[in-house]
Amino acid sequence: MKLITYTRKKNPSTNIDFLGLEGAQKVHAFHKSFPQYKPTPLAVLDHLAEELNISKLFVKDESYRFGLNAFKALGGSYAIGQYLAKQLNIVPSDLTYDRLVSPEVKEKLGELTFITATDGNHGRGVAWTAKQLGQKAVVYMPKGSSEERLNHIKSLGASASITDVNYDDTVRLAAEHAEQNNWILVQDTAWKDYEEIPKNIMQGYITMVVEAYEQLKGLDEKPTHIFIQAGVGSMAAAVQGFFADMYGEDRPMTIVVEPDKADCIFKTAEASDGKLHYVKGDMDTIMAGLACGEPSTLGWEILKDYADAFLSCPDNIAAQGMRILAAPLKGDVQVTSGESGAVGVGAVSEILRRDQYTALKEQLKMNEDSKILFFSTEGDTDAAHYKKIVWDGVYSI
Repeated sequence: MKLITYTRKKNPSTNIDFLGLEGAQKVHAFHKSFPQYKPTPLAVLDHLAEELNISKLFVKDESYRFGLNAFKALGGSYAIGQYLAKQLNIVPSDLTYDRLVSPEVKEKLGELTFITATDGNHGRGVAWTAKQLGQKAVVYMPKGSSEERLNHIKSLGASASITDVNYDDTVRLAAEHAEQNNWILVQDTAWKDYEEIPKNIMQGYITMVVEAYEQLKGLDEKPTHIFIQAGVGSMAAAVQGFFADMYGEDRPMTIVVEPDKADCIFKTAEASDGKLHYVKGDMDTIMAGLACGEPSTLGWEILKDYADAFLSCPDNIAAQGMRILAAPLKGDVQVTSGESGAVGVGAVSEILRRDQYTALKEQLKMNEDSKILFFSTEGDTDAAHYKKIVWDGVYSI
């Protein structure tokens, strides 16, 4: 594992107001209007914390989200909702599920097509939202994508296929087809002249974060550290932005975790030259949800100003986290966490248990008083691969 730590900026310039509590409550209200809504559980793993010689360990378990086994529908649903509201001239406070499925929407807008590129979870969320709202979805997946994840998307009525190019080129393909066919691109990464929908997706993720905040508040707890995984960085920036807005300089230390074969944010942080740095090629990591080679411009602006550290991890670290959560210590609850969801837990378990990582432990100021929060953003979304890793100890792609 490789670590980069940042010194906190005295006066960060990037605006994070849109990720703060007031906006979060509006986003949360929108998601609560869906009939399938239930808050996902916060697992309190006291025995694992004791084993690792820290004070507390919390895991927000997104495998329960909307019956989709991952958190991604939060972003896609809110972005699509915001797009429809804008077309209908609906004010955000009136944006509800019932309003969006009303005959008025179809009468005014007809049937729309939303298109996206995905490793699986985001596309499934977009397909689910389109089905809920009576619209259409087209989903492209990068080469090497799981057939099981593809079939999950198809089962929701979307037109879905696996391309012969990597994730970032699949995003470009989706953008081209959106323009050619007058479809609406719903992508969770931002680039020049494409930031409104990614910004709304980031806001959508805040429901997960505000739930965790309220659950921790109910326990009278505040984390000292947050380990948050990143692909393009949108979700990591949403988590970072909310806690930075809530706590300012007193916020938890945030560590952004990536696979070492797709660590574009780590490389951008390492270069620290004002430019985005990309990872090219196949990015053959088991962490499919994080196999992204180009950072989101919007996400990076927040992370560069507010994140404390960046960690690049090999695949065995994610596999370790999956097994630890799948086989809890007696008295702790089990968390079914997929490859992308478990990497933070795997990293912390190694840092706290292995002498070779003593320097990393000291740099991250982790000790017996540490209270660490993780977001397990997916369950066993590729069940066969999950079993191969957890049961058989095989973690090659």
